[in-house]
Amino acid sequence: MSTPDDARKTTGKGPETVHGLDGAHGEHANHMSLAEVHESVSVPGSGTGFWGQWKAFTGPALLVSVGYMDPGNWGTDLQGGAQFKFGLLWVVALASLMAIFLQVLAARLGVVAGKDLAQSCREWYPRWTRLPNWFFCETAIIATDLAEALGSAVAINLLFHIPLIWALLITAFDVLFLLALQRTGMRSIEAIVTMLVGTIALCYFIEIFIIPQTQPSFLEMARALVSPDIARNGMLVMAIGIIGATVMPHNLYLHSALVQSRKFQKDEASITAAIKFNTIDSALALTLAFFVNAAILVLAGMVFFGKQGLTLPSGELVAFSPDSDWITIAYLTLAPLLGTALASTLFGVALLASGQSSTITGTLAGQVVMEGFMQWRLQPAVRRVITRLLAIVPAIVIIAVRGNTSVTELIVLSQVVLAMQLPFAMFPLLHFTSSRKRMGMWRSGWFLTIAGWGSAILITALDIYGLPDSLKAAWQVLTGG
Repeated sequence: MSTPDDARKTTGKGPETVHGLDGAHGEHANHMSLAEVHESVSVPGSGTGFWGQWKAFTGPALLVSVGYMDPGNWGTDLQGGAQFKFGLLWVVALASLMAIFLQVLAARLGVVAGKDLAQSCREWYPRWTRLPNWFFCETAIIATDLAEALGSAVAINLLFHIPLIWALLITAFDVLFLLALQRTGMRSIEAIVTMLVGTIALCYFIEIFIIPQTQPSFLEMARALVSPDIARNGMLVMAIGIIGATVMPHNLYLHSALVQSRKFQKDEASITAAIKFNTIDSALALTLAFFVNAAILVLAGMVFFGKQGLTLPSGELVAFSPDSDWITIAYLTLAPLLGTALASTLFGVALLASGQSSTITGTLAGQVVMEGFMQWRLQPAVRRVITRLLAIVPAIVIIAVRGNTSVTELIVLSQVVLAMQLPFAMFPLLHFTSSRKRMGMWRSGWFLTIAGWGSAILITALDIYGLPDSLKAAWQVLTGG
């Protein structure tokens, strides 16, 4: 079997660092990403053919994709559809395309360097950057966990009529479920997340294709995709919100670690094959995420666009406005608007599956950044409890003081934190993957480099443009203004 050093000697093109074997006396070799699942999934040789190899590599990108259809995305997609029908569908497509570029680069870094993004930042940037980088990453992961916990809690509240505070406390116990999953291996985690993602996709497939009242005009949807429009009042702000809620910083760290769960040879041909199959995996998984997000926006456009509100059978008036809690509104009004209770139930089940799948990957991301930046190791259960408590305790306090109407505001606050952290993940990733010194012959080509940097610059510019309003909204959440 060829070794990384053999590959470099024979080709002269290999990266300076391959799988932790660098000039730092192998410092990284003792600090693997997600050590309990590192290289735990064997990859067959090229003799098995395309499908055999593809099956072995499939999985990491699907875990990452749940971050692109988590509860934090639902509010912006629902609001975008309700206000502009299919007018912002092209924005959902653009955000998904940019996400594909960035996740492909994250996977490439993990395959070639044998390091995740956090480990790469630790080893290739000055020592003083480690603590602040870790702190900002942790803050973003806690913010992500807040949105996911709230999404699950709202789903439990709506489906089972359990008070929201108690529903939040129930979500804290999913640590036991995750701990059991981690003990069974990476393939079990991937299988459970696949089932949850499949549940989300199936629910929206029924909503869009089976229920007659929500079957859209596919010609109108196609026209919206190829005819970008931000001329209407409020469209630009909404577009920024959709893009900001789509690309998640913790997914870049996580993906670069998850690809290392595959055990493949480190010769030139095997690394090239791993890059190819992880690229396919990323494109397919994030295309699925695009269809889910598009379905959420289309559903809202079909049901809520052009309506000012609805009187429920109980006599309660539900008003539709840009500041509404669209997740709760959708659940409460889908059944009376469509004339079938199935519509609301499917929505609630999909939301619960979204929150639970996202919380699994959020915990794994927290483990990656803690171990990568600081080389601290905690038991998964301890790690999960700490992260979840830091997320739900402030949420419980705010909801107890201000009521259930603060849920949307808390999700807005989490998205502000994520937007501020994102450049600190994107730009190092692009720096490393475009470097011949770090990646050798596998550095990103001209197309991927231009697409990656263009995506990062556009996302950062939109975040900066919307930052004053976002900070104002966050301050109002914190102060109750």
